[in-house]
Amino acid sequence: MTRRGWLLFAAMGLIWGIPYLLIKVAVGGLHPVTLVFLRTALGTLLLVPLAAGRHELRPLLRYWRPLLVYTLVEVAIPWFLLADAERRLSSSLTGLLVAAVPLIGALLAWLTGGQDRPAARRLGGLVVGFVGVAALVGLNVSARDLGAVGEVGLVALGYATGPIIISRRLSGAPPVGVVAVSLLLTAVLYSPLGLTQLPATVSTPVLLSVLVLGVVCTALAFLIFFALIAEAGPVRATVITYVNPAVALALGVIVLHEPLTLGAAVGFALILAGSVLSTQRARQPRPAPVIAEEYQPEIGHG
Repeated sequence: MTRRGWLLFAAMGLIWGIPYLLIKVAVGGLHPVTLVFLRTALGTLLLVPLAAGRHELRPLLRYWRPLLVYTLVEVAIPWFLLADAERRLSSSLTGLLVAAVPLIGALLAWLTGGQDRPAARRLGGLVVGFVGVAALVGLNVSARDLGAVGEVGLVALGYATGPIIISRRLSGAPPVGVVAVSLLLTAVLYSPLGLTQLPATVSTPVLLSVLVLGVVCTALAFLIFFALIAEAGPVRATVITYVNPAVALALGVIVLHEPLTLGAAVGFALILAGSVLSTQRARQPRPAPVIAEEYQPEIGHG
């Protein structure tokens, strides 16, 4: 990978690792529905004009059904659940739990017929990864917070389902348009409750967190990620999935002084190992060129 590619990779690893910290700060002063509305509204204001200028909105009309489903499972529902869960869970723990997305994605691809029966290595990776999730929850979560863990579990399920919908139902749709319209639909959905729940005043940290979430971690993040795809290819670009949880853990510990527990260390190591094993492709002697392999918009990183 080129120097520019590494710089883009480092930027994405950081940008999609910090939302958990920012969400934790923001929900200290905003209701989750208001946070989701403001974040998606900011992203909409920046990306919809860009998508319109690239003529990527009109082609989406014929994809409206899968686009609606994608919006619900990848943005509208997960972003609310994530914000609500972080009212009780630490940002670092939330980021580590979301690291199970590749595991769930591999399992869903197999169960829904997208892949043949996984080899022993992949099955072993799934087992190792889910043992890591169990260790993370069992060693770090009290019984009263299990509901919040369940919310993050649904977030991970949504994040794993979104790319499957993209690959099977939206593969011909323009990516910037998909992201922009998904944000627009979510902002419209949350606008009634989001506006009524607006507080009279917000603190500077909360305001800055919302601005960074909407502008940097949502709109700018996708522009950088598109550049990374063009520079390094889609396969290498998705490796950031393994970097984001580590960034979330480090920022939670350093900035918010969240505890670095044995359960977090062991659980993350097992989840990471399991994700790598369960998603690793078997080597082919002469792989055929993948003409249609393009970026599948994964809005839901944080």
